[in-house]
Amino acid sequence: MPLKDTLNAIVSSVDGALAALVMAYDGIPIEEITVEQAEFDLQLLSVEYASVLKEIKRAVEVIKAGELEEVSIATAQTWVVVRVLNDDLFAALIMKRDGNFGKGRYLLKLKSYGLARELS
Repeated sequence: MPLKDTLNAIVSSVDGALAALVMAYDGIPIEEITVEQAEFDLQLLSVEYASVLKEIKRAVEVIKAGELEEVSIATAQTWVVVRVLNDDLFAALIMKRDGNFGKGRYLLKLKSYGLARELS
């Protein structure tokens, strides 16, 4: 299934989903789907979070806690769930704070295996 179709399937299945994306740790977007305009710049959010994720990944390696798999970030306005796809790429789902976090997290995890295979 093409990246865009997989991301679209995720956001269309999760109440409160704003966007889903595949991005490199250097902040370069590979593919993204935006289903609803947010009150903030989703592009800026994803680039800034890519930088944060790179630091988290580095910290996990330093403390030898195993490979990073998932990070969730909660703010007053959003939930962001990130799944590592490989050494260079991650997938993220951005949801409204009142969105269905559990379903979003589950679907992103479920679909991340196919995304990783497609990107290999």
